[in-house]
Amino acid sequence: MSDITIKPLSKDDHVLDFLLTRRSRPAKMIKAPAPDRDALDTILTAAARTPDHGALVPWRFVVLEKKALENYADALQGAGERLGLAQADIDKPMGTYANSPMAVAVIASPVEAAKVPEAEQLYSAAAVCLSLVNAALATGWAASWVSGWHSHDPQFMNEQLGVAAHEKCVGIIHLGTEGGTPPERARPDLSKIVTWKSE
Repeated sequence: MSDITIKPLSKDDHVLDFLLTRRSRPAKMIKAPAPDRDALDTILTAAARTPDHGALVPWRFVVLEKKALENYADALQGAGERLGLAQADIDKPMGTYANSPMAVAVIASPVEAAKVPEAEQLYSAAAVCLSLVNAALATGWAASWVSGWHSHDPQFMNEQLGVAAHEKCVGIIHLGTEGGTPPERARPDLSKIVTWKSE
Protein backbone atom coordinates (compact mmCIF):
# COMPACT_ATOMS: atom_id res chain seq x y z
CA MET A 1 0.00 0.00 0.00
CA SER A 2 1.20 3.47 -0.79
CA ASP A 3 1.48 6.03 2.00
CA ILE A 4 0.81 8.86 -0.44
CA THR A 5 -2.27 10.91 0.36
CA ILE A 6 -3.97 12.57 -2.59
CA LYS A 7 -5.29 15.97 -1.63
CA PRO A 8 -8.11 17.43 -3.70
CA LEU A 9 -7.43 20.70 -5.47
CA SER A 10 -8.74 23.66 -3.52
CA LYS A 11 -11.93 25.21 -4.79
CA ASP A 12 -11.74 28.83 -5.87
CA ASP A 13 -15.22 30.20 -6.40
CA HIS A 14 -13.89 33.46 -7.84
CA VAL A 15 -12.10 31.67 -10.66
CA LEU A 16 -15.07 29.44 -11.41
CA ASP A 17 -17.45 32.40 -11.33
CA PHE A 18 -15.19 34.20 -13.81
CA LEU A 19 -15.11 31.23 -16.18
CA LEU A 20 -18.88 30.77 -15.98
CA THR A 21 -19.60 34.42 -16.75
CA ARG A 22 -16.68 35.50 -18.93
CA ARG A 23 -17.45 36.91 -22.34
CA SER A 24 -15.49 38.64 -25.02
CA ARG A 25 -16.37 42.15 -26.13
CA PRO A 26 -17.00 42.91 -29.81
CA ALA A 27 -13.94 44.59 -31.29
CA LYS A 28 -16.02 47.62 -32.28
CA MET A 29 -16.85 48.20 -28.58
CA ILE A 30 -13.19 48.28 -27.50
CA LYS A 31 -11.82 51.77 -26.92
CA ALA A 32 -8.62 53.43 -25.71
CA PRO A 33 -6.74 53.24 -23.48
CA ALA A 34 -5.05 49.93 -24.11
CA PRO A 35 -2.84 48.05 -21.64
CA ASP A 36 0.60 49.54 -21.20
CA ARG A 37 3.66 47.34 -21.68
CA ASP A 38 3.80 46.22 -18.05
CA ALA A 39 0.12 45.23 -18.07
CA LEU A 40 0.50 43.50 -21.42
CA ASP A 41 3.56 41.62 -20.16
CA THR A 42 1.41 40.12 -17.41
CA ILE A 43 -1.33 39.18 -19.90
CA LEU A 44 1.14 37.55 -22.30
CA THR A 45 2.87 35.71 -19.48
CA ALA A 46 -0.47 34.21 -18.48
CA ALA A 47 -1.31 33.41 -22.11
CA ALA A 48 1.96 31.54 -22.51
CA ARG A 49 1.01 29.16 -19.66
CA THR A 50 -0.96 26.97 -21.99
CA PRO A 51 -0.97 23.25 -22.88
CA ASP A 52 2.15 22.67 -24.96
CA HIS A 53 3.05 19.02 -25.60
CA GLY A 54 6.83 18.71 -25.54
CA ALA A 55 7.33 22.29 -24.33
CA LEU A 56 8.02 23.33 -27.92
CA VAL A 57 6.56 26.85 -27.67
CA PRO A 58 5.21 26.56 -31.24
CA TRP A 59 3.76 30.06 -31.33
CA ARG A 60 4.78 33.69 -30.97
CA PHE A 61 3.19 37.10 -30.49
CA VAL A 62 3.14 40.21 -32.67
CA VAL A 63 1.93 43.29 -30.78
CA LEU A 64 0.28 45.98 -32.89
CA GLU A 65 0.18 49.42 -31.30
CA LYS A 66 -1.89 52.32 -32.62
CA LYS A 67 0.25 53.42 -35.59
CA ALA A 68 0.85 49.82 -36.65
CA LEU A 69 -2.91 49.21 -36.55
CA GLU A 70 -3.53 52.24 -38.74
CA ASN A 71 -0.95 50.98 -41.24
CA TYR A 72 -2.56 47.54 -41.14
CA ALA A 73 -5.97 49.09 -41.84
CA ASP A 74 -4.62 51.11 -44.76
CA ALA A 75 -3.02 48.02 -46.31
CA LEU A 76 -6.33 46.13 -46.28
CA GLN A 77 -7.66 48.09 -49.26
CA GLY A 78 -4.97 46.88 -51.65
CA ALA A 79 -5.10 43.33 -50.31
CA GLY A 80 -8.86 43.17 -50.65
CA GLU A 81 -8.71 44.44 -54.22
CA ARG A 82 -6.01 41.87 -55.07
CA LEU A 83 -8.31 39.14 -53.76
CA GLY A 84 -11.31 40.51 -55.64
CA LEU A 85 -13.39 41.21 -52.55
CA ALA A 86 -16.45 43.42 -52.36
CA GLN A 87 -15.78 46.87 -50.90
CA ALA A 88 -18.07 46.16 -47.95
CA ASP A 89 -15.91 43.17 -47.02
CA ILE A 90 -12.85 45.42 -47.10
CA ASP A 91 -14.39 48.33 -45.23
CA LYS A 92 -15.49 46.31 -42.20
CA PRO A 93 -12.01 45.18 -41.06
CA MET A 94 -10.53 48.51 -42.11
CA GLY A 95 -12.78 50.24 -39.61
CA THR A 96 -12.04 47.69 -36.89
CA TYR A 97 -8.26 48.01 -37.18
CA ALA A 98 -8.23 51.78 -37.69
CA ASN A 99 -10.21 52.25 -34.47
CA SER A 100 -8.57 49.57 -32.32
CA PRO A 101 -6.20 50.81 -29.58
CA MET A 102 -4.08 47.63 -29.56
CA ALA A 103 -4.05 44.10 -30.96
CA VAL A 104 -1.93 41.02 -30.43
CA ALA A 105 -1.56 38.54 -33.28
CA VAL A 106 -0.91 34.96 -32.20
CA ILE A 107 1.25 33.24 -34.78
CA ALA A 108 1.46 29.44 -34.89
CA SER A 109 5.09 28.64 -35.58
CA PRO A 110 5.40 24.84 -35.64
CA VAL A 111 8.73 23.15 -35.11
CA GLU A 112 10.04 19.75 -36.14
CA ALA A 113 9.18 17.23 -33.43
CA ALA A 114 8.89 13.51 -34.03
CA LYS A 115 6.42 12.96 -31.18
CA VAL A 116 4.31 16.10 -31.58
CA PRO A 117 2.32 16.39 -34.82
CA GLU A 118 1.92 19.82 -36.35
CA ALA A 119 -1.81 19.66 -35.67
CA GLU A 120 -1.18 19.43 -31.91
CA GLN A 121 1.08 22.46 -32.13
CA LEU A 122 -1.68 24.36 -33.92
CA TYR A 123 -4.12 23.42 -31.16
CA SER A 124 -1.65 24.78 -28.63
CA ALA A 125 -1.48 28.09 -30.48
CA ALA A 126 -5.28 28.32 -30.49
CA ALA A 127 -5.28 27.64 -26.75
CA VAL A 128 -2.93 30.61 -26.36
CA CYS A 129 -5.58 32.84 -27.96
CA LEU A 130 -8.22 31.87 -25.41
CA SER A 131 -5.75 32.18 -22.54
CA LEU A 132 -4.81 35.65 -23.75
CA VAL A 133 -8.45 36.74 -23.92
CA ASN A 134 -9.17 35.35 -20.47
CA ALA A 135 -6.07 36.94 -18.95
CA ALA A 136 -7.06 40.30 -20.38
CA LEU A 137 -10.64 40.00 -19.12
CA ALA A 138 -9.46 38.83 -15.69
CA THR A 139 -7.27 41.92 -15.32
CA GLY A 140 -10.07 44.31 -16.22
CA TRP A 141 -9.46 44.88 -19.93
CA ALA A 142 -11.82 44.29 -22.82
CA ALA A 143 -10.72 41.68 -25.35
CA SER A 144 -11.94 40.22 -28.62
CA TRP A 145 -10.48 37.28 -30.57
CA VAL A 146 -11.01 37.81 -34.31
CA SER A 147 -9.70 36.49 -37.58
CA GLY A 148 -11.03 37.40 -41.04
CA TRP A 149 -9.99 36.99 -44.65
CA HIS A 150 -6.80 39.02 -44.21
CA SER A 151 -5.52 36.79 -41.42
CA HIS A 152 -5.74 33.78 -43.75
CA ASP A 153 -3.98 35.43 -46.71
CA PRO A 154 -0.30 34.35 -46.63
CA GLN A 155 0.91 37.31 -48.69
CA PHE A 156 -0.78 39.90 -46.50
CA MET A 157 0.31 38.19 -43.29
CA ASN A 158 3.89 38.07 -44.51
CA GLU A 159 3.90 41.71 -45.56
CA GLN A 160 2.19 43.06 -42.45
CA LEU A 161 3.24 40.73 -39.63
CA GLY A 162 6.28 38.92 -40.98
CA VAL A 163 4.49 35.56 -40.95
CA ALA A 164 6.76 32.99 -42.60
CA ALA A 165 5.65 30.35 -45.10
CA HIS A 166 5.52 27.61 -42.44
CA GLU A 167 3.54 29.79 -39.99
CA LYS A 168 -0.14 30.73 -39.62
CA CYS A 169 -1.99 33.51 -37.85
CA VAL A 170 -4.46 31.70 -35.60
CA GLY A 171 -6.03 34.80 -34.13
CA ILE A 172 -5.78 38.52 -33.56
CA ILE A 173 -6.88 39.70 -30.13
CA HIS A 174 -7.98 43.32 -29.84
CA LEU A 175 -7.36 44.82 -26.41
CA GLY A 176 -8.45 47.99 -24.70
CA THR A 177 -11.11 49.48 -22.48
CA GLU A 178 -14.72 48.39 -22.54
CA GLY A 179 -16.82 50.85 -24.50
CA GLY A 180 -20.13 49.09 -24.00
CA THR A 181 -21.62 45.86 -22.74
CA PRO A 182 -23.25 43.65 -25.37
CA PRO A 183 -26.41 41.70 -24.49
CA GLU A 184 -25.91 38.16 -23.22
CA ARG A 185 -26.13 35.55 -25.93
CA ALA A 186 -27.46 32.01 -25.90
CA ARG A 187 -24.99 29.42 -24.60
CA PRO A 188 -24.64 25.78 -25.72
CA ASP A 189 -27.19 23.26 -24.48
CA LEU A 190 -25.10 20.53 -22.87
CA SER A 191 -27.79 17.95 -23.50
CA LYS A 192 -27.12 18.36 -27.22
CA ILE A 193 -23.34 18.24 -27.19
CA VAL A 194 -22.36 15.81 -24.41
CA THR A 195 -22.17 12.06 -24.90
CA TRP A 196 -21.64 9.85 -21.83
CA LYS A 197 -19.92 6.50 -22.26
CA SER A 198 -19.77 4.15 -19.27
CA GLU A 199 -18.02 1.22 -20.93
